[in-house]
This record gives sequence, structure tokens and C-alpha cells, in this order.
Amino acid sequence: MPDDGSRLTYEMAAKTTKDGLNTVWVDADRLIAFMTAAKTDPAQNYRMLVDITAVDERARANTKQPPMADFTLVYHLLRIEDGAEMRVKVPLRADALTAPTLSTVWPNASWYEREVWDMFGINFAGHPDLRRMLMPESWVGHPLRKDQYSRATENGPFTLTDEIMQTELAAMQNLPVLAGIENDEDPETMILNLGPNHPSLHGVLRLVVKLRGEEIIDVLPDIGFHHRGAEKIGERQSWHSFIPYTDRIDYVAGVMNNFPYVMAVEALAGITVPARAQMIRILLAEMFRIISHLVFFGTMVQDVGQLSPVFYAFSDRERALEIIEAICGFRMHPAWFRIGGVAGDLPTGWDQLIKDFLDYLPKRLDEYEVMVMRNHIFKARTVGIGEYTAAEALDWGITGPGLRATGVNFDYRKVKPYSGYDQLEFDVPTANRSDCYTRVQMRLDEMRESLRIIRQCVDNMPAGPVKAMHPLAMPMPREAVLKDIDSLIPHFINASWGAVIPAGEASVTIEATKGLNTYYLVSDGSTCPYRVRIRTPSFAHLQTIPFMARGTFLADLIAIIGSIDFVMADVDR
Repeated sequence: MPDDGSRLTYEMAAKTTKDGLNTVWVDADRLIAFMTAAKTDPAQNYRMLVDITAVDERARANTKQPPMADFTLVYHLLRIEDGAEMRVKVPLRADALTAPTLSTVWPNASWYEREVWDMFGINFAGHPDLRRMLMPESWVGHPLRKDQYSRATENGPFTLTDEIMQTELAAMQNLPVLAGIENDEDPETMILNLGPNHPSLHGVLRLVVKLRGEEIIDVLPDIGFHHRGAEKIGERQSWHSFIPYTDRIDYVAGVMNNFPYVMAVEALAGITVPARAQMIRILLAEMFRIISHLVFFGTMVQDVGQLSPVFYAFSDRERALEIIEAICGFRMHPAWFRIGGVAGDLPTGWDQLIKDFLDYLPKRLDEYEVMVMRNHIFKARTVGIGEYTAAEALDWGITGPGLRATGVNFDYRKVKPYSGYDQLEFDVPTANRSDCYTRVQMRLDEMRESLRIIRQCVDNMPAGPVKAMHPLAMPMPREAVLKDIDSLIPHFINASWGAVIPAGEASVTIEATKGLNTYYLVSDGSTCPYRVRIRTPSFAHLQTIPFMARGTFLADLIAIIGSIDFVMADVDR
């Protein structure tokens, strides 16, 4: 390799994968120089670190050549100006699982590296706080390694003995000391434990808060209580049967979770989705964007002391869920998207249901503007609280409304349109001050734009099939299966054994309700994914709580938490 570590010229290999992302290999000893150049070199300008994960290569089959290493570190970078993305891979041997920390280049690397250490046992030299992220400190092993069991039945029944319980309680009590948040001799300081409880913390979240009087000195988020091993589950399920699990990641966003997963599988399989199915996907996704924002709006306002709006918001959400139920048969978790399309066509009368909703909701949004956004107490609790700049947002990996509130006009639906968004007219709301108040206003503005998109879907819904005629589409269209043996055979194989998706890798990102949601899938040519990585916006955003809360007051912390708009299932997976 060349000695010039300041240029992006010493990659070991480069290739274009099925998702079209430029992928480069870099040795661990060159990683810091490579990543620093990628971020700061004006010709590169990859200012955002979107994700860090890893792949245990030791059990991969059906590869044309042996893996370059036993483990692969995978970094995902994003250039905001044009949406260009780059995947950086670092090969590691099993006897040398160490790479340098990038927390000095991007502060948001800290949590991602901790998660990789927790799940794979890869060490990050120089990391300031390398410890478990999602699993308890007492956990033995690293769950996402291929030699770790994926079903509880493989490990025998679990019994919570008094000894285990005391060990876990001691670990939770010692966490502040372990993380460096200790009480000092100042009689005005104290350590306050918030959670894990749901009210005001929006899920099973624990915050250890160090206070001097009412002023916050530091905050330590403790997560993982909601961890269900979603990625591990994805690696044991068939490609088709994992779809319902995705609904439960961000459980208020419904089919929005299906979107990046099925598109990633379709990229691997080479499936082209019919135009009608693509428009139905957009229609349902934007309905769930409104549903999610209504939940955020009602609960955020309730957190800072205004009770009435939550009942109005949930009433409006109920109207939207009734439409979802009429179309999909289910409400919060319809799992309606399929590999190659959607589960079924729109029912008779669907358009009138949605038109009635389109006529109804704008007036309610006007009422919310008066009832909440002009309320003097609400303004006093939120204006100027939890504020950050555009540069800070990029450093911390903040996306979605939280990024656009800083004035950065970045919406994945516009920058890299998918599923037909380029055929629709809508604006991207932005602001110039990302405080708690503005982040609430952004969601109201986005609901209005979602209504515009939905109306265009209703007025311009194309005719045609809702499922691709492709042997790997799951399930095959019923009318074809009943008439055509060439459709019946792959349908039988896929349903009984599982679709065999060609070997390769694909990463697909969407503009989800809370920010960028990415599914990175690796196939080794079998009936289930070899690796499933779920990059969620809530995980990235939650680690900004200490950064935003330091120097504010305890009451402000509740407003900051609410304004982030996270779901703990989305954080913990």
C-alpha cells in the first residue's frame, strides 16, 4: 500500500455490490487516516458516520473465494450533499480482533463500537468506555457470533436464582462507577436514578443523572432492557418469515419497517416491483408516518404538562389505524409488504376512506398549531432547550426531522428516491434552530406533506399487478399458481423450504418516521440470511441525550427526551 495515509488510494480492493454502494477494504492500521480523510477531505466530504457493524465470516458457505478474514468490520459513510454512500470494510483475524476507535473522529462511533464489542467481541483500541451495550455485564459470550446459539431451547431452561439476581442488581448499582459517573464531596451534588420505566422515558430506559441542585452535570443512558435479539432472529428465519418481525422494531411505524428489508431482499434477488405495488407501499408508509408523528406529538406535549392534546392526537391516530385495518386486516403490525410487492390489492372503497381522512386531518393540524405551538407554557418549556447545530447533528449521526430542523435539507426520499417517490411532488420542511420546540413543529409540517403525498397516490394509483412475477417473489401470485405449473413449483419450494436468495450483500436505506432506517443483508445463497443488520434512527439519536442535557435542568431533561422521538424497541432491537 502507498505510504500516503491522507489519500483514499490505499484500499485493498474495491467493488460494486448488488446495492450499488462503493465498497473498499482497508487494513486496521490504516483505518484512522482513511476515515479522517474521508470526512475532512473536501473532495470526499463523507461527514456522517451512519453505522458500524460486523460479520462473522467463519461459517459462510457458497462463496466464490475464501473470506478475506475471520471477521469483517463494516462501516457505512454518507455524504449529505448528494447522498453518496461508501461502505468501508476492515478484515480481522480471530486471533487479532482489534481495530482503532473512531470515537475521536465521530463521537457517535462510541455506541456503535460498544455494540460491536458486545455482539462480536471485537476490541476497539483507545475507546474511552468499552463495555456491554445491550447485554448485561454478566453475559458470557458474544451473541452474534456464529458459534453462539440462536434459540433458547439450544441452551436449556433458564432459572433466575437468588445468586444471579443479586449479581445483576449489583451490576446495575455499580454502573455509574463503571461509567465514571461518581458522586463527589460537594454536598450539592447527587446521583438520581430515572427508570427503567415507561412514563416520560418512552420505553424501558434507565438514565443515571448526576445533579448539582437542579442542574444536570452528566447523564448516563442504560439501554438493552428491550433487547430481543432481532438480528439474530433474522439469521435463523427464512427470508419471507422474517417480515413480521420487522414490524416490531419501531412498533408505531408499522409497514415502514418492512420497506427497507423487502427492498434489500429484492436487490439481492434482482426483483422488479410492479408500479401499483410501489405506489401502495408509499401510500401505506406515509399513513404510518402520520400515525407515528401523532403518537410523538401527543406524548411529547403530555410530557411537558399539557394533557388534552394527547387525547386528540390518539383519536386522530385511531382514524388512521382504521384505514390501515380496512386495507391490511391488521392495525399496528400488518406486515403487509412482501418480497416482490404487497400481500394483496386495495379493497373496494379504499379511496373514499382515505379521501375522508385527507379532508379531516388538515383542520386538526390547524387546531394543534393554536392549542400547542402558540401555548406560552409549552414555549417556555421547549424554546431554546436541547439545541444543537447542523455540524453537531452530522457528527452525532442525527437524521430525519432532527437534522432538517438545523437547516440541512436532506431527505432520503428526495436525494435518493425509491419506490416511485421521484414521481410525487412534496416539499421538505426545514428550520434554522433545532431545539425541542422546532423538532415538534417539524413533525406537524411533515404530516401536512405526507397528506400531499397520499392524495397524489389516491389520484394517480396505477393499474396492474401488486406482486412481481418472479420465482423468488414470496408468495407467488395466487392466480398464477392455480394455472401455471412454472409458478406452482417455485411457490411450493419457497413456501415449504424457503426461497434461495443469490449470494451477495445489499444495504437499503429509507427515510423512516424518525430518520434513516437501513437494512444491511448478507446472503450466502441459502434459505435464510447469513447476516441481518438493522440500523435504526432511535439508537443513533438516543446517545445524544448527555450531549444535549449537560448544563440544563432536570425538568428540561424530560422535554429533551420527548423531543428526540425514539422507541426503545427501535433502540434495543
